[in-house]
Amino acid sequence: MLYTVIKKNLYQDSVSLMLLTNHLSAVEGVTQVQVMMGTPANKDIFKSSGLYTEELEDANPSDLCIVVDTDDESVVENVVEETDSYLNSQAEASQQSTIQVVRTWEMAENKLSNADVALISIAGEHATAEANKALDRGLNVFMFSDNVPVEDELQLKTRAQDEGLIVMGPDCGTGILDGVPMAFANVVEKGNIGIVGASGTGIQEVSSIIGRNGSGVSQAIGTGGRDLSSEIGAITTIRGLQVLDEDPETDVITYISKPPAPEVREKVVEVFKTLSKPVVAIFMGDKPKEAHGNVHYTWTLEDTAHKALELATANNTAGYNFAADEDLQKIKDNNKQRYIKGYFCGGTLASEAAMIVEDALELDASNEHPEGMMLQYEGHEVIDLGDDAYTQGRAHPMIDPTLRVEKVEEAAADEETAVILLDNVIGYGAHEDMAGVFAPVVEKAKEQAASEGKAFVAIASVTGTAEDPQVFQDQVDKLKAAGVIVTDSNAQATKLAVEMVDYLNGEKPEAKNTAEAEVKDDKVQELISSKPRVINIGLKNFAEAIMEHGGDVVQYQWAPIAGGNKRLAKILEKLK
Repeated sequence: MLYTVIKKNLYQDSVSLMLLTNHLSAVEGVTQVQVMMGTPANKDIFKSSGLYTEELEDANPSDLCIVVDTDDESVVENVVEETDSYLNSQAEASQQSTIQVVRTWEMAENKLSNADVALISIAGEHATAEANKALDRGLNVFMFSDNVPVEDELQLKTRAQDEGLIVMGPDCGTGILDGVPMAFANVVEKGNIGIVGASGTGIQEVSSIIGRNGSGVSQAIGTGGRDLSSEIGAITTIRGLQVLDEDPETDVITYISKPPAPEVREKVVEVFKTLSKPVVAIFMGDKPKEAHGNVHYTWTLEDTAHKALELATANNTAGYNFAADEDLQKIKDNNKQRYIKGYFCGGTLASEAAMIVEDALELDASNEHPEGMMLQYEGHEVIDLGDDAYTQGRAHPMIDPTLRVEKVEEAAADEETAVILLDNVIGYGAHEDMAGVFAPVVEKAKEQAASEGKAFVAIASVTGTAEDPQVFQDQVDKLKAAGVIVTDSNAQATKLAVEMVDYLNGEKPEAKNTAEAEVKDDKVQELISSKPRVINIGLKNFAEAIMEHGGDVVQYQWAPIAGGNKRLAKILEKLK
Protein backbone atom coordinates (compact mmCIF):
# COMPACT_ATOMS: atom_id res chain seq x y z
CA MET A 1 0.00 0.00 0.00
CA LEU A 2 1.17 3.56 -0.74
CA TYR A 3 1.50 6.19 1.99
CA THR A 4 2.33 9.84 1.36
CA VAL A 5 4.01 12.42 3.61
CA ILE A 6 4.41 16.02 2.47
CA LYS A 7 6.70 18.43 4.31
CA LYS A 8 5.75 21.95 3.30
CA ASN A 9 8.41 24.45 2.15
CA LEU A 10 11.39 22.21 2.86
CA TYR A 11 13.56 22.53 -0.25
CA GLN A 12 16.43 20.09 -0.73
CA ASP A 13 18.62 19.59 -3.80
CA SER A 14 17.92 16.59 -6.00
CA VAL A 15 21.23 14.82 -5.38
CA SER A 16 20.74 14.96 -1.59
CA LEU A 17 17.27 13.52 -2.03
CA MET A 18 18.62 10.67 -4.15
CA LEU A 19 21.03 9.83 -1.33
CA LEU A 20 18.20 10.11 1.19
CA THR A 21 16.02 7.78 -0.92
CA ASN A 22 18.81 5.19 -0.94
CA HIS A 23 19.13 5.55 2.84
CA LEU A 24 15.39 5.07 3.42
CA SER A 25 15.25 2.03 1.14
CA ALA A 26 17.17 0.15 3.82
CA VAL A 27 14.52 0.79 6.49
CA GLU A 28 12.97 -2.51 7.56
CA GLY A 29 9.52 -3.06 6.09
CA VAL A 30 9.94 -0.69 3.15
CA THR A 31 9.10 -2.27 -0.19
CA GLN A 32 9.82 0.88 -2.18
CA VAL A 33 10.30 4.54 -1.32
CA GLN A 34 10.86 7.77 -3.25
CA VAL A 35 11.68 11.25 -1.93
CA MET A 36 11.51 14.23 -4.30
CA MET A 37 10.42 17.84 -4.47
CA GLY A 38 6.84 18.39 -5.66
CA THR A 39 7.66 19.74 -9.11
CA PRO A 40 5.53 18.77 -12.13
CA ALA A 41 8.48 16.83 -13.60
CA ASN A 42 8.94 14.90 -10.36
CA LYS A 43 5.25 14.11 -10.17
CA ASP A 44 5.59 12.50 -13.59
CA ILE A 45 8.43 10.38 -12.21
CA PHE A 46 6.22 9.30 -9.31
CA LYS A 47 3.59 8.25 -11.87
CA SER A 48 6.01 6.34 -14.10
CA SER A 49 7.39 4.44 -11.12
CA GLY A 50 3.94 3.48 -9.84
CA LEU A 51 4.24 5.62 -6.68
CA TYR A 52 1.80 8.42 -7.51
CA THR A 53 -0.95 9.24 -4.99
CA GLU A 54 -3.75 11.80 -4.92
CA GLU A 55 -2.04 13.67 -2.05
CA LEU A 56 0.75 14.68 -4.45
CA GLU A 57 -1.70 16.64 -6.56
CA ASP A 58 -1.63 19.63 -4.18
CA ALA A 59 2.13 19.53 -3.51
CA ASN A 60 4.12 22.61 -4.53
CA PRO A 61 7.63 22.58 -6.05
CA SER A 62 9.02 23.74 -2.70
CA ASP A 63 7.39 20.86 -0.79
CA LEU A 64 9.31 17.72 0.12
CA CYS A 65 7.29 14.66 -0.92
CA ILE A 66 7.79 11.16 0.50
CA VAL A 67 5.90 8.17 -0.88
CA VAL A 68 6.35 4.81 0.87
CA ASP A 69 5.19 1.44 -0.42
CA THR A 70 4.79 -0.85 2.61
CA ASP A 71 2.45 -3.47 4.06
CA ASP A 72 2.84 -2.04 7.56
CA GLU A 73 1.60 1.52 8.20
CA SER A 74 3.80 1.84 11.28
CA VAL A 75 6.83 1.73 8.98
CA VAL A 76 5.85 5.17 7.66
CA GLU A 77 6.57 6.71 11.05
CA ASN A 78 10.02 5.12 11.02
CA VAL A 79 10.64 6.54 7.54
CA VAL A 80 9.65 10.03 8.70
CA GLU A 81 11.92 9.78 11.75
CA GLU A 82 14.83 8.62 9.56
CA THR A 83 14.15 11.49 7.16
CA ASP A 84 14.15 14.09 9.95
CA SER A 85 17.31 12.59 11.44
CA TYR A 86 19.07 12.58 8.05
CA LEU A 87 18.14 16.19 7.25
CA ASN A 88 19.09 17.38 10.74
CA SER A 89 22.50 15.73 10.49
CA GLN A 90 22.99 17.41 7.12
CA ALA A 91 22.09 20.76 8.66
CA GLU A 92 24.46 20.24 11.61
CA ALA A 93 27.29 19.32 9.27
CA SER A 94 26.57 22.47 7.30
CA GLN A 95 26.78 24.62 10.43
CA GLN A 96 30.11 23.08 11.41
CA SER A 97 31.59 23.63 7.97
CA THR A 98 33.92 26.60 7.39
CA ILE A 99 32.41 27.19 3.95
CA GLN A 100 30.54 30.47 3.85
CA VAL A 101 26.84 30.04 3.08
CA VAL A 102 24.73 32.72 1.36
CA ARG A 103 21.14 32.88 0.14
CA THR A 104 21.27 35.35 -2.76
CA TRP A 105 23.50 36.16 -5.72
CA GLU A 106 24.21 39.56 -4.21
CA MET A 107 25.45 38.00 -0.97
CA ALA A 108 27.59 35.55 -2.97
CA GLU A 109 29.22 38.42 -4.86
CA ASN A 110 29.92 40.28 -1.62
CA LYS A 111 31.54 37.23 -0.03
CA LEU A 112 33.57 36.28 -3.13
CA SER A 113 33.92 39.40 -5.24
CA ASN A 114 36.57 37.85 -7.51
CA ALA A 115 34.58 34.71 -8.33
CA ASP A 116 35.23 33.37 -11.83
CA VAL A 117 32.98 30.29 -12.16
CA ALA A 118 29.55 29.13 -11.03
CA LEU A 119 29.06 25.41 -10.36
CA ILE A 120 25.37 24.60 -10.82
CA SER A 121 23.86 21.30 -9.62
CA ILE A 122 20.19 22.16 -9.10
CA ALA A 123 17.20 20.68 -10.95
CA GLY A 124 17.44 21.14 -14.70
CA GLU A 125 14.21 23.11 -14.97
CA HIS A 126 15.80 25.90 -12.88
CA ALA A 127 19.40 25.58 -14.08
CA THR A 128 19.16 27.76 -17.19
CA ALA A 129 17.90 30.78 -15.27
CA GLU A 130 20.75 30.53 -12.74
CA ALA A 131 23.32 30.00 -15.48
CA ASN A 132 22.18 33.18 -17.20
CA LYS A 133 22.46 35.03 -13.89
CA ALA A 134 26.04 33.75 -13.62
CA LEU A 135 26.80 34.96 -17.16
CA ASP A 136 25.22 38.32 -16.26
CA ARG A 137 27.96 38.61 -13.63
CA GLY A 138 30.78 37.66 -16.00
CA LEU A 139 31.20 34.16 -14.58
CA ASN A 140 32.08 31.00 -16.45
CA VAL A 141 29.60 28.18 -15.86
CA PHE A 142 30.14 24.55 -14.89
CA MET A 143 26.67 22.97 -15.20
CA PHE A 144 26.38 19.57 -13.53
CA SER A 145 22.58 19.81 -13.86
CA ASP A 146 20.94 17.64 -16.50
CA ASN A 147 17.50 17.67 -18.14
CA VAL A 148 18.17 21.11 -19.59
CA PRO A 149 16.42 21.72 -22.94
CA VAL A 150 18.79 21.67 -25.92
CA GLU A 151 17.60 25.12 -27.03
CA ASP A 152 18.61 26.47 -23.60
CA GLU A 153 22.04 24.85 -23.93
CA LEU A 154 22.56 26.50 -27.32
CA GLN A 155 21.49 29.88 -25.96
CA LEU A 156 23.83 29.65 -22.97
CA LYS A 157 26.85 28.45 -24.96
CA THR A 158 26.37 30.98 -27.75
CA ARG A 159 26.06 33.78 -25.25
CA ALA A 160 29.13 32.63 -23.31
CA GLN A 161 31.20 32.43 -26.50
CA ASP A 162 30.18 35.98 -27.47
CA GLU A 163 31.18 37.24 -24.02
CA GLY A 164 34.56 35.49 -23.75
CA LEU A 165 33.24 32.90 -21.29
CA ILE A 166 32.63 29.15 -21.37
CA VAL A 167 29.72 26.93 -20.37
CA MET A 168 30.83 23.41 -19.39
CA GLY A 169 27.70 21.26 -19.59
CA PRO A 170 24.78 20.80 -19.07
CA ASP A 171 25.20 17.27 -17.75
CA CYS A 172 28.89 17.93 -17.18
CA GLY A 173 29.97 15.30 -14.68
CA THR A 174 33.68 15.99 -14.28
CA GLY A 175 36.25 18.74 -14.47
CA ILE A 176 39.67 19.66 -13.07
CA LEU A 177 40.66 23.33 -13.05
CA ASP A 178 44.25 24.05 -12.06
CA GLY A 179 44.34 20.92 -9.90
CA VAL A 180 40.95 21.53 -8.26
CA PRO A 181 38.31 18.80 -8.80
CA MET A 182 34.91 19.96 -10.01
CA ALA A 183 31.86 17.72 -9.40
CA PHE A 184 32.71 14.00 -9.76
CA ALA A 185 36.49 14.06 -10.16
CA ASN A 186 39.45 12.14 -8.81
CA VAL A 187 42.46 13.54 -7.02
CA VAL A 188 45.16 13.69 -9.71
CA GLU A 189 48.49 15.47 -9.47
CA LYS A 190 49.07 18.58 -11.54
CA GLY A 191 50.86 17.71 -14.77
CA ASN A 192 51.27 18.63 -18.43
CA ILE A 193 48.38 16.67 -20.01
CA GLY A 194 45.19 18.61 -20.73
CA ILE A 195 41.85 16.91 -21.31
CA VAL A 196 38.65 17.95 -23.07
CA GLY A 197 35.88 15.41 -22.66
CA ALA A 198 32.16 14.97 -23.18
CA SER A 199 32.09 11.99 -20.84
CA GLY A 200 32.63 12.53 -17.12
CA THR A 201 33.62 8.96 -16.42
CA GLY A 202 35.80 9.00 -19.52
CA ILE A 203 37.75 11.93 -18.08
CA GLN A 204 37.95 10.11 -14.75
CA GLU A 205 39.28 6.90 -16.30
CA VAL A 206 41.91 8.62 -18.42
CA SER A 207 43.02 11.07 -15.71
CA SER A 208 43.26 8.26 -13.14
CA ILE A 209 45.47 6.13 -15.40
CA ILE A 210 47.65 9.16 -16.06
CA GLY A 211 47.95 9.79 -12.32
CA ARG A 212 48.75 6.17 -11.48
CA ASN A 213 51.57 6.24 -14.02
CA GLY A 214 53.40 9.10 -12.37
CA SER A 215 52.17 11.98 -14.49
CA GLY A 216 49.38 14.51 -14.04
CA VAL A 217 46.67 16.68 -15.55
CA SER A 218 46.93 20.40 -16.21
CA GLN A 219 43.22 20.95 -16.85
CA ALA A 220 40.19 18.78 -17.60
CA ILE A 221 37.39 20.65 -19.35
CA GLY A 222 34.02 18.93 -19.52
CA THR A 223 31.67 19.78 -22.37
CA GLY A 224 28.45 17.88 -21.63
CA GLY A 225 27.11 14.96 -23.64
CA ARG A 226 25.26 16.99 -26.29
CA ASP A 227 28.05 19.36 -27.23
CA LEU A 228 28.93 17.38 -30.37
CA SER A 229 25.33 17.17 -31.52
CA SER A 230 24.37 18.94 -34.74
CA GLU A 231 22.22 21.33 -32.68
CA ILE A 232 25.11 22.59 -30.54
CA GLY A 233 27.97 22.18 -33.03
CA ALA A 234 30.86 21.60 -30.58
CA ILE A 235 30.90 25.13 -29.14
CA THR A 236 32.47 24.13 -25.80
CA THR A 237 34.69 21.46 -27.36
CA ILE A 238 36.31 23.92 -29.74
CA ARG A 239 36.75 26.56 -27.07
CA GLY A 240 38.24 24.02 -24.67
CA LEU A 241 40.74 22.79 -27.26
CA GLN A 242 41.81 26.35 -28.04
CA VAL A 243 42.21 27.21 -24.37
CA LEU A 244 44.46 24.20 -23.75
CA ASP A 245 46.50 25.04 -26.85
CA GLU A 246 47.18 28.46 -25.32
CA ASP A 247 47.82 27.09 -21.82
CA PRO A 248 51.57 27.18 -21.01
CA GLU A 249 51.19 24.29 -18.56
CA THR A 250 49.66 21.93 -21.13
CA ASP A 251 52.00 20.04 -23.48
CA VAL A 252 49.62 17.38 -24.81
CA ILE A 253 45.87 17.71 -25.45
CA THR A 254 43.63 14.67 -24.98
CA TYR A 255 40.10 14.60 -26.37
CA ILE A 256 37.44 12.09 -25.24
CA SER A 257 34.04 11.77 -26.91
CA LYS A 258 31.26 9.43 -27.82
CA PRO A 259 30.53 9.33 -31.57
CA PRO A 260 29.44 12.83 -32.63
CA ALA A 261 27.28 13.98 -35.51
CA PRO A 262 29.40 13.26 -38.64
CA GLU A 263 29.56 16.88 -39.77
CA VAL A 264 30.54 18.00 -36.27
CA ARG A 265 33.26 15.37 -36.05
CA GLU A 266 34.86 16.72 -39.23
CA LYS A 267 34.62 20.22 -37.80
CA VAL A 268 36.44 19.13 -34.62
CA VAL A 269 39.12 17.24 -36.58
CA GLU A 270 39.80 20.39 -38.60
CA VAL A 271 40.28 22.26 -35.32
CA PHE A 272 42.74 19.55 -34.16
CA LYS A 273 44.90 20.39 -37.20
CA THR A 274 45.11 24.07 -36.24
CA LEU A 275 46.52 23.33 -32.78
CA SER A 276 50.22 23.70 -32.08
CA LYS A 277 50.38 20.79 -29.64
CA PRO A 278 50.03 17.01 -30.03
CA VAL A 279 46.44 15.77 -29.80
CA VAL A 280 45.29 12.31 -28.67
CA ALA A 281 41.65 11.77 -29.67
CA ILE A 282 39.18 9.00 -28.99
CA PHE A 283 35.69 8.91 -30.46
CA MET A 284 34.25 6.03 -28.44
CA GLY A 285 32.84 3.27 -30.61
CA ASP A 286 34.47 4.46 -33.81
CA LYS A 287 37.49 2.62 -35.18
CA PRO A 288 40.45 4.97 -34.93
CA LYS A 289 41.77 6.55 -38.11
CA GLU A 290 45.47 6.70 -38.91
CA ALA A 291 47.45 9.47 -37.24
CA HIS A 292 47.90 12.63 -39.28
CA GLY A 293 50.08 15.61 -38.51
CA ASN A 294 49.82 16.32 -34.79
CA VAL A 295 46.74 14.09 -34.24
CA HIS A 296 46.80 10.52 -32.88
CA TYR A 297 43.62 8.42 -32.67
CA THR A 298 43.02 5.66 -30.11
CA TRP A 299 40.55 2.82 -29.55
CA THR A 300 40.17 2.51 -25.75
CA LEU A 301 40.40 4.89 -22.82
CA GLU A 302 43.48 3.01 -21.59
CA ASP A 303 45.13 3.43 -25.00
CA THR A 304 44.27 7.12 -24.85
CA ALA A 305 45.90 7.61 -21.46
CA HIS A 306 49.07 5.72 -22.41
CA LYS A 307 49.45 7.55 -25.72
CA ALA A 308 49.07 10.87 -23.90
CA LEU A 309 51.71 9.76 -21.39
CA GLU A 310 54.07 8.80 -24.19
CA LEU A 311 53.66 12.12 -25.96
CA ALA A 312 53.81 14.13 -22.74
CA THR A 313 57.21 12.64 -21.99
CA ALA A 314 58.46 13.21 -25.51
CA ASN A 315 56.98 16.67 -25.99
CA ASN A 316 57.25 18.55 -22.73
CA THR A 317 58.83 21.55 -24.47
CA ALA A 318 55.56 22.51 -26.15
CA GLY A 319 54.61 24.94 -23.41
CA TYR A 320 57.92 26.86 -23.49
CA ASN A 321 57.26 30.58 -23.15
CA PHE A 322 59.30 31.98 -26.05
CA ALA A 323 58.13 35.55 -25.48
CA ALA A 324 59.38 35.49 -21.87
CA ASP A 325 62.94 34.41 -22.82
CA GLU A 326 64.93 37.67 -22.78
CA ASP A 327 67.89 36.17 -24.65
CA LEU A 328 65.57 34.89 -27.38
CA GLN A 329 64.03 38.32 -27.76
CA LYS A 330 67.49 39.86 -28.26
CA ILE A 331 68.28 37.21 -30.87
CA LYS A 332 64.95 37.86 -32.58
CA ASP A 333 66.01 41.45 -33.21
CA ASN A 334 69.20 40.27 -34.92
CA ASN A 335 68.38 38.94 -38.39
CA LYS A 336 71.69 37.09 -38.65
CA GLN A 337 71.26 34.77 -35.64
CA ARG A 338 69.12 31.91 -36.93
CA TYR A 339 71.25 28.75 -36.73
CA ILE A 340 71.71 25.71 -34.48
CA LYS A 341 75.22 24.55 -33.58
CA GLY A 342 75.32 21.11 -32.00
CA TYR A 343 78.49 19.62 -30.49
CA PHE A 344 78.18 16.05 -29.22
CA CYS A 345 80.21 13.39 -27.43
CA GLY A 346 77.81 10.62 -28.38
CA GLY A 347 77.63 9.57 -32.03
CA THR A 348 74.10 8.18 -31.75
CA LEU A 349 72.91 11.29 -29.92
CA ALA A 350 74.44 13.46 -32.64
CA SER A 351 72.75 11.33 -35.30
CA GLU A 352 69.38 11.66 -33.55
CA ALA A 353 69.75 15.44 -33.26
CA ALA A 354 70.69 15.78 -36.93
CA MET A 355 67.71 13.64 -37.93
CA ILE A 356 65.26 15.77 -35.91
CA VAL A 357 66.66 19.06 -37.22
CA GLU A 358 66.58 17.87 -40.84
CA ASP A 359 63.03 16.62 -40.56
CA ALA A 360 61.56 19.52 -38.59
CA LEU A 361 63.20 22.25 -40.67
CA GLU A 362 62.65 20.28 -43.90
CA LEU A 363 66.32 20.52 -44.88
CA ASP A 364 67.65 18.79 -47.97
CA ALA A 365 70.85 17.77 -46.25
CA SER A 366 73.42 15.22 -47.41
CA ASN A 367 73.22 11.70 -45.98
CA GLU A 368 77.00 11.46 -45.97
CA HIS A 369 78.74 12.42 -42.75
CA PRO A 370 82.44 13.02 -43.42
CA GLU A 371 84.60 13.59 -40.36
CA GLY A 372 81.68 13.33 -37.96
CA MET A 373 79.71 16.14 -39.63
CA MET A 374 76.20 14.73 -39.02
CA LEU A 375 74.51 17.84 -40.40
CA GLN A 376 75.84 20.83 -42.31
CA TYR A 377 73.29 23.00 -44.04
CA GLU A 378 73.68 26.74 -44.47
CA GLY A 379 74.60 27.85 -40.93
CA HIS A 380 73.26 24.75 -39.15
CA GLU A 381 75.75 22.13 -38.01
CA VAL A 382 75.69 19.05 -35.81
CA ILE A 383 79.04 17.36 -35.16
CA ASP A 384 79.95 14.07 -33.55
CA LEU A 385 83.22 15.01 -31.84
CA GLY A 386 83.70 11.35 -30.93
CA ASP A 387 84.32 10.53 -34.61
CA ASP A 388 87.74 9.13 -35.50
CA ALA A 389 88.64 12.38 -37.24
CA TYR A 390 88.60 14.22 -33.89
CA THR A 391 90.12 11.60 -31.60
CA GLN A 392 93.45 11.07 -33.36
CA GLY A 393 96.09 12.08 -30.87
CA ARG A 394 93.56 13.06 -28.22
CA ALA A 395 91.16 11.36 -25.80
CA HIS A 396 87.48 10.85 -26.56
CA PRO A 397 85.41 14.00 -25.80
CA MET A 398 83.55 12.13 -23.05
CA ILE A 399 86.89 12.18 -21.25
CA ASP A 400 88.65 15.25 -22.65
CA PRO A 401 86.34 18.27 -23.16
CA THR A 402 89.05 20.54 -24.65
CA LEU A 403 87.95 20.44 -28.30
CA ARG A 404 84.30 20.84 -27.40
CA VAL A 405 85.07 23.86 -25.23
CA GLU A 406 86.80 25.45 -28.23
CA LYS A 407 83.80 24.70 -30.46
CA VAL A 408 81.37 26.24 -27.96
CA GLU A 409 83.50 29.38 -27.64
CA GLU A 410 83.67 29.71 -31.43
CA ALA A 411 79.92 29.20 -31.80
CA ALA A 412 79.15 31.74 -29.08
CA ALA A 413 81.28 34.31 -30.90
CA ASP A 414 79.73 33.49 -34.30
CA GLU A 415 77.25 36.23 -35.24
CA GLU A 416 74.98 33.64 -36.92
CA THR A 417 74.57 31.31 -33.92
CA ALA A 418 71.17 31.34 -32.22
CA VAL A 419 71.24 28.05 -30.29
CA ILE A 420 74.11 25.91 -29.01
CA LEU A 421 73.10 22.29 -28.48
CA LEU A 422 75.08 19.94 -26.21
CA ASP A 423 74.89 16.44 -24.77
CA ASN A 424 76.36 15.48 -21.40
CA VAL A 425 76.94 11.75 -21.01
CA ILE A 426 77.90 10.76 -17.48
CA GLY A 427 78.72 7.39 -15.89
CA TYR A 428 81.76 5.24 -15.24
CA GLY A 429 84.69 6.11 -17.47
CA ALA A 430 83.30 9.56 -18.38
CA HIS A 431 84.75 12.89 -17.25
CA GLU A 432 84.30 13.35 -13.52
CA ASP A 433 82.44 16.67 -13.88
CA MET A 434 81.58 17.66 -17.44
CA ALA A 435 78.94 20.15 -16.30
CA GLY A 436 81.52 21.73 -14.03
CA VAL A 437 83.69 22.33 -17.12
CA PHE A 438 81.00 23.74 -19.41
CA ALA A 439 79.03 25.81 -16.92
CA PRO A 440 81.71 28.53 -16.62
CA VAL A 441 82.36 28.40 -20.38
CA VAL A 442 78.71 29.09 -21.17
CA GLU A 443 78.40 31.64 -18.38
CA LYS A 444 81.43 33.59 -19.61
CA ALA A 445 80.25 33.44 -23.23
CA LYS A 446 76.81 34.74 -22.26
CA GLU A 447 78.38 37.62 -20.35
CA GLN A 448 80.57 38.49 -23.35
CA ALA A 449 77.60 38.39 -25.71
CA ALA A 450 75.56 40.59 -23.38
CA SER A 451 78.35 43.17 -23.26
CA GLU A 452 78.11 43.36 -27.05
CA GLY A 453 74.31 43.70 -26.99
CA LYS A 454 73.85 40.14 -28.25
CA ALA A 455 72.76 36.79 -26.84
CA PHE A 456 72.57 33.08 -27.57
CA VAL A 457 70.67 30.17 -26.07
CA ALA A 458 72.38 27.02 -24.77
CA ILE A 459 70.35 23.80 -24.48
CA ALA A 460 71.60 20.51 -23.07
CA SER A 461 70.45 17.09 -21.96
CA VAL A 462 72.14 14.85 -19.40
CA THR A 463 72.34 11.10 -20.08
CA GLY A 464 72.79 9.23 -16.83
CA THR A 465 71.26 8.40 -13.45
CA ALA A 466 71.31 9.49 -9.83
CA GLU A 467 73.56 6.51 -9.02
CA ASP A 468 76.30 7.55 -11.46
CA PRO A 469 79.52 8.90 -9.86
CA GLN A 470 78.86 12.39 -11.27
CA VAL A 471 75.26 12.31 -9.91
CA PHE A 472 72.61 13.24 -12.48
CA GLN A 473 70.93 16.07 -10.55
CA ASP A 474 74.25 17.68 -9.64
CA GLN A 475 75.12 17.92 -13.33
CA VAL A 476 71.69 19.34 -14.16
CA ASP A 477 71.88 21.94 -11.39
CA LYS A 478 75.33 23.17 -12.46
CA LEU A 479 74.21 23.66 -16.06
CA LYS A 480 71.01 25.41 -15.08
CA ALA A 481 72.88 27.74 -12.74
CA ALA A 482 74.99 28.85 -15.73
CA GLY A 483 71.88 29.69 -17.76
CA VAL A 484 71.71 26.45 -19.78
CA ILE A 485 68.23 25.11 -20.54
CA VAL A 486 68.26 21.44 -19.50
CA THR A 487 65.65 19.04 -20.91
CA ASP A 488 64.81 15.44 -20.04
CA SER A 489 66.19 13.93 -23.23
CA ASN A 490 68.32 14.63 -26.26
CA ALA A 491 65.21 14.54 -28.47
CA GLN A 492 63.50 17.16 -26.31
CA ALA A 493 66.57 19.38 -26.39
CA THR A 494 66.75 19.20 -30.17
CA LYS A 495 63.02 19.77 -30.65
CA LEU A 496 63.17 22.84 -28.43
CA ALA A 497 66.11 24.17 -30.44
CA VAL A 498 64.11 23.69 -33.65
CA GLU A 499 61.03 25.39 -32.15
CA MET A 500 63.19 28.35 -31.20
CA VAL A 501 64.53 28.66 -34.73
CA ASP A 502 60.97 28.46 -36.07
CA TYR A 503 60.00 31.19 -33.65
CA LEU A 504 62.93 33.38 -34.68
CA ASN A 505 62.01 32.93 -38.33
CA GLY A 506 58.45 34.01 -37.62
CA GLU A 507 56.94 30.58 -38.30
CA LYS A 508 55.50 30.26 -34.80
CA PRO A 509 53.28 33.23 -33.88
CA GLU A 510 53.65 34.75 -30.45
CA ALA A 511 49.92 34.44 -29.87
CA LYS A 512 47.72 31.98 -31.70
CA ASN A 513 43.98 32.52 -31.98
CA THR A 514 41.99 29.87 -33.79
CA ALA A 515 38.61 31.06 -32.56
CA GLU A 516 35.82 31.13 -35.11
CA ALA A 517 34.57 34.42 -33.72
CA GLU A 518 36.46 37.29 -32.20
CA VAL A 519 36.32 37.15 -28.40
CA LYS A 520 36.00 40.46 -26.60
CA ASP A 521 37.69 39.55 -23.32
CA ASP A 522 38.92 36.01 -22.75
CA LYS A 523 37.95 35.09 -19.21
CA VAL A 524 38.38 31.37 -19.87
CA GLN A 525 42.16 31.59 -19.99
CA GLU A 526 42.05 33.54 -16.74
CA LEU A 527 39.90 30.78 -15.21
CA ILE A 528 42.52 28.04 -15.78
CA SER A 529 45.53 30.19 -14.91
CA SER A 530 44.87 29.98 -11.15
CA LYS A 531 42.81 28.07 -8.62
CA PRO A 532 39.09 28.53 -9.38
CA ARG A 533 36.97 30.89 -7.30
CA VAL A 534 33.58 29.23 -7.22
CA ILE A 535 30.01 30.13 -6.38
CA ASN A 536 28.52 26.69 -5.74
CA ILE A 537 24.79 26.47 -6.37
CA GLY A 538 23.48 23.11 -5.28
CA LEU A 539 25.25 20.08 -3.84
CA LYS A 540 27.47 21.18 -0.96
CA ASN A 541 29.81 18.20 -1.27
CA PHE A 542 31.18 19.83 -4.41
CA ALA A 543 32.07 22.97 -2.42
CA GLU A 544 33.92 20.95 0.19
CA ALA A 545 36.11 19.24 -2.42
CA ILE A 546 36.92 22.60 -4.02
CA MET A 547 37.97 24.12 -0.71
CA GLU A 548 40.00 21.04 0.26
CA HIS A 549 42.11 21.40 -2.90
CA GLY A 550 42.86 25.09 -2.62
CA GLY A 551 39.98 26.71 -4.48
CA ASP A 552 37.92 29.57 -3.03
CA VAL A 553 34.21 28.85 -2.69
CA VAL A 554 30.96 30.14 -1.26
CA GLN A 555 27.87 27.98 -0.96
CA TYR A 556 24.76 29.56 -2.43
CA GLN A 557 21.92 27.91 -0.47
CA TRP A 558 19.60 28.10 -3.44
CA ALA A 559 15.82 27.61 -3.35
CA PRO A 560 13.37 28.12 -6.21
CA ILE A 561 11.94 31.62 -6.47
CA ALA A 562 8.26 32.02 -5.61
CA GLY A 563 8.23 28.53 -4.11
CA GLY A 564 8.72 27.05 -7.56
CA ASN A 565 5.64 28.68 -9.10
CA LYS A 566 6.91 29.27 -12.65
CA ARG A 567 4.29 31.88 -13.61
CA LEU A 568 4.90 33.94 -10.47
CA ALA A 569 8.67 33.50 -10.80
CA LYS A 570 8.61 34.99 -14.32
CA ILE A 571 6.61 37.98 -13.07
CA LEU A 572 9.06 38.56 -10.21
CA GLU A 573 12.03 38.32 -12.59
CA LYS A 574 10.52 41.00 -14.83
CA LEU A 575 9.93 43.29 -11.84
CA LYS A 576 13.64 43.24 -10.90
